[in-house]
Amino acid sequence: MKFRVIARSLVALAALVMAMMVAVPAQAASASATFVKVGDWGSGFEGKYTIKNDSTTALTSWKVEFDLPAGINVGSFWDATLARSGQHFTFTNVGWNGSVPAGGSVSFGFLGTPGGAAAVPAGCKLNGADCGGGSGETAPGRPGAVSATGGANSVALSWGASSGTVTGYRVYEGTVVKATVTGTGATVSGLGVCEAHTYTVAAYNSAGEGPKSDPASATTTGCGTGTPGRPGAVSATGGANSVALSWGASSGTVTGYRVYEGTTQRAQVTGTTATVSGLGVCEAHTYTVAAYNSAGEGPKSDPASATTTGCPVSPLPKHFLTGYWHNFDNPAVELKLSAVPNEYDLVAVAFGESTATPGEVVFSVDPGLSSSLGGYTDAQFKADVQTLHSRGKKVILSVGGELGRVQVASAAAATKFADTVYALMQSYGFDGVDIDLENGLNSTYMGQALRALRAKAGAGLIITMAPQTIDMQSTGAEYFKLALNIKDILTVVHTQFYNSGSMLGCDQMAAYSQGTVNFMTALACIQLENGLRPDQVALGLPAGPGAAGGGIVAPSLVNQALTCLATRTGCGSFVPPRAYPEIRGAMTWSINWDASNNWNFSRTVKPHLATLP
Repeated sequence: MKFRVIARSLVALAALVMAMMVAVPAQAASASATFVKVGDWGSGFEGKYTIKNDSTTALTSWKVEFDLPAGINVGSFWDATLARSGQHFTFTNVGWNGSVPAGGSVSFGFLGTPGGAAAVPAGCKLNGADCGGGSGETAPGRPGAVSATGGANSVALSWGASSGTVTGYRVYEGTVVKATVTGTGATVSGLGVCEAHTYTVAAYNSAGEGPKSDPASATTTGCGTGTPGRPGAVSATGGANSVALSWGASSGTVTGYRVYEGTTQRAQVTGTTATVSGLGVCEAHTYTVAAYNSAGEGPKSDPASATTTGCPVSPLPKHFLTGYWHNFDNPAVELKLSAVPNEYDLVAVAFGESTATPGEVVFSVDPGLSSSLGGYTDAQFKADVQTLHSRGKKVILSVGGELGRVQVASAAAATKFADTVYALMQSYGFDGVDIDLENGLNSTYMGQALRALRAKAGAGLIITMAPQTIDMQSTGAEYFKLALNIKDILTVVHTQFYNSGSMLGCDQMAAYSQGTVNFMTALACIQLENGLRPDQVALGLPAGPGAAGGGIVAPSLVNQALTCLATRTGCGSFVPPRAYPEIRGAMTWSINWDASNNWNFSRTVKPHLATLP
């Protein structure tokens, strides 16, 4: 949901109340700064400090300082400013989060390198006094030595308990989670006969996952008899209307291999390579491989995915950041379009409006915004679109929003939509359109409208969609149907992962709470596992306080969710079934709210996109 207009009298009242407040400096002894290591992946870690004011008076500013061991460095950071002297690091508040009311709290975070058990701050001071609050919960330590014993189509594992608070353990084969348990033992079943397997174990808790154990290997029983073992890791490469596959040979006697897509056999070969042909253009396919002999078929390999060639050449980076720009007044900062910072690759202008004619879309600079910006005109707006183009950015027109009433429910309305949006593209320089209809959508006729628009604008047309979470829970929902129906011309879907409450993820195991890494990854997984390519899926989140009624997250959690989806590392308790290295990026509502929050979202998320595969 996008909040457009809040009466200016409320803003004035808030300003008056702030002016009347008399802040009394709190004593440092009544406040604490607690450190939590959010995640540690060996080569780096994410740290977070929470400053809590337990006094009866407000803190007007704060300064947290600490030491890190030699060789440990701080890279990016957010919600604070940093000064460094050797290994002594001092973080102070930024303008908008210096005031901490009685009983309130604020936090800041940073990324450090390298990680490991030694990467923990020491000697913490808050406003010159001891930080108190302890060190907070950190990720667990490395599990003890792992023992692996092969059995009939299974391997039994046991290990020493990890130090620290432990919620559970994950058993990995390579990067794939094979079991999640609460104790210090697990059995991986469903394996082939006479197969060698190597596993590692990592403990996790609410602060994240600790370092993995040393590997342990075992071979299942039955060597010399029975069906073949599981094939080795499968490699898949997309080509022209085809996918080429290769894999490691299975143990035991092998007559040949069968290649499956789901439960359907696509190829049968005697070697360890195959090519599946006759596919479409720019299609994602996932395959498994199983060996067979006269005794039967062995277990299937882990899945491997690839996309055929011929995808439209995107005018946008592989991973990019989208932001909405307000064409209206509200308590967020008003900005001219040219003031959008370079962190944003795609700017969605909110919003194109409806008329009494079904499907018709109109746009002009909002009079209230124009007045707030000292007379911002349509001509200046058009010039600013060209300014962003000169910086390599793209600008699209978003249609809909919370109050939008654009309706495309007939062939005539579809034609009118395509005609009027294309006319606005020609007049203002828009590069495409964003579908953000929160009051009903007809997938059939909107699909017709977008295909007609594509026919007019050509292959460079950008088409994005901003459904609510409920709209993407099932492929039977109109938004999801639209996305799948126009998959060949769709640029990206950036679902609004906020203002929704708890929702089921692709595992259908739990209702995940909004504002968490699990929520973002498990709900994005629904789209990724039900037809959309990873390059067509992005995460939409609020830019900070004021931008949404619920689901506001620290930008660092957005980064964690993107890394989890791209690499299957640094996840919460939900780990996606496979890695999606082509996950497209992130969207935020909005650029104006980002400005109101010291550009925290864009300055944190945009640099992280460059670290994705």
